[in-house]
Amino acid sequence: MTFRAILFDFDFTLADSTAGAVECVNHALLACGFPAAEREAIRRSVAYPLPKVLARLTGVEDDASAAAFAQAFINRADEVMAPLTTLFPGVVPAVTDLRACGLATGIVSTKFRYRIQAILANHNSGDLFDVIVGGEDVRQHKPHPESLQRALARLKLPAAAALYVGDHPVDGQAAQAAGVPFVIVRSGVAREDDFAGLPRLAMLDSVADLPAWLR
Repeated sequence: MTFRAILFDFDFTLADSTAGAVECVNHALLACGFPAAEREAIRRSVAYPLPKVLARLTGVEDDASAAAFAQAFINRADEVMAPLTTLFPGVVPAVTDLRACGLATGIVSTKFRYRIQAILANHNSGDLFDVIVGGEDVRQHKPHPESLQRALARLKLPAAAALYVGDHPVDGQAAQAAGVPFVIVRSGVAREDDFAGLPRLAMLDSVADLPAWLR
């Protein structure tokens, strides 16, 4: 199978955002009158848009609470998320290797695009990706395929010409809905059985393993 582009999820696929997520989620929970959440519960919620994060952590789903939580999260994230997020070891060499092979590269994430760009800039990696589709760029978030479809449209590629790499079942669900082949990386919190029933080409330990697998 020959690909022309490799698209990546961001949190826990390319980057460890644990410290930033815990800080920002708990800041927002406390600001809205909820108790702080446990670290692992927050890590498991990172793949979802902010209203779903609140619902998963508290059971609260009303629009007003979701809006207040989201705004408090965003305000704190604007201050601390970029410096508290690090790229996983091996990510920059792996993506550089893929680009040297003539592949386009992109990021498709629920994280805001401007925040991803700030994190990449902190790691001198802003030029490693041809397209970034973030949470502010779509109306419907993963597992809906809109974000992947936007990335494909910007690259002018059909779904079968791209590979999506992610760490969470919502990534696999979005890939399936978009008709994009999917590879799982184990750098997140999901377990192998969480992906049961989802098509995938491979399960790798990390993005660092991707160039060798593609060869």
